[in-house]
Amino acid sequence: MRHLLSIEDLDRPAIERIVAQAGRFAEVSDREIKKVPALRGRMVLNLFYEASTRTRSSFELAAKRLSADVVNFAASGSSVEKGESLKDTVLTLSAHKPDAIVLRTPWAGASELVSGWCSAAIVNAGDGKHEHPTQALLDVYTLRERFGKIDGASIWIVGDVAHSRVARSNILAFQRMGANVTVAGPPTLIPRAIEELGCQVRYTLDELHGADVVYALRMQRERMSETWVPSLREYAAWYQINGRRLTPNQVLMHPGPVNRGVELSGEVVDSPQAVITAQVEAGVVVRMAVLYELLAGAREPRALSGEIAADQRATGDHRPTAEQRATGDHRPAADQRAAAEQRATGDHRPTADVASVSGASPVVGGPLT
Repeated sequence: MRHLLSIEDLDRPAIERIVAQAGRFAEVSDREIKKVPALRGRMVLNLFYEASTRTRSSFELAAKRLSADVVNFAASGSSVEKGESLKDTVLTLSAHKPDAIVLRTPWAGASELVSGWCSAAIVNAGDGKHEHPTQALLDVYTLRERFGKIDGASIWIVGDVAHSRVARSNILAFQRMGANVTVAGPPTLIPRAIEELGCQVRYTLDELHGADVVYALRMQRERMSETWVPSLREYAAWYQINGRRLTPNQVLMHPGPVNRGVELSGEVVDSPQAVITAQVEAGVVVRMAVLYELLAGAREPRALSGEIAADQRATGDHRPTAEQRATGDHRPAADQRAAAEQRATGDHRPTADVASVSGASPVVGGPLT
């Protein structure tokens, strides 16, 4: 994978591979020292033209936990305010030779344009009303952690679908993973012909009780140039997810930030059914997996441990492999297997290899003759 511009770039095996890698990185996040040297020496540039809390902070944390060097760039306070174009900004920053650029802009399709202007791997962190692929990946990860699998699940996406990049990415990702997707909202906020993406459309919440997952979207007023609903009060009366509409067995999701009292009532935001905080936690490990896939996993294919050891002995190249960098365990594969066997059996006596190096008999522990 060279770039991550759209969920359309990923088939189901690719999504499952990223989700599985995120699960491995979740174990790293539980350690006392939450860093691995997987991307040591690489540079990740966060280029944000829009305000962001969750996405920007999670990408920064993800890169730092992989030991990458991180540069944060915000349009405000930069030469952009003096009239510098996106292309010139990208070309200027590319002179610093970043390995990856995480890009958020208000312009649909900007990430694909940037991918042709520089040699860095491009991660689309949201481009206007188009897509937000890493949000969809972390949502898949969150649901897999909750349900084990989402094949056959009924997922309702409710709210301002017309202005939502999250909705488009999630419709594609959830369907790739076998879920049935329904979008619901006022007719003015449902794009025409969205059924062509394979989802169903509802204009009321009368059938919401049949959903396994309710995914609420906020009203994106910053993208609205005209009035799309009579009032927020009327919108909330018809489409707010509250304790009356949410059943006890349903899971509630939201990409954030939440407008309490509009798309969600306070009681459901704070209910055990809400996995909104779990989505934020998933954001770091999933974005770690995406950066690893782009900068390490795809460029350094894994081989069997024995093949790696043989190649290292033959070439004299004993640099750590991609897997060793990802886990932080730089012991030879044979030592890792021996340690695992010792932990399993409770037998911590030196192995034959260790004993022979130390000068002790591998059988009785005495000196070698």
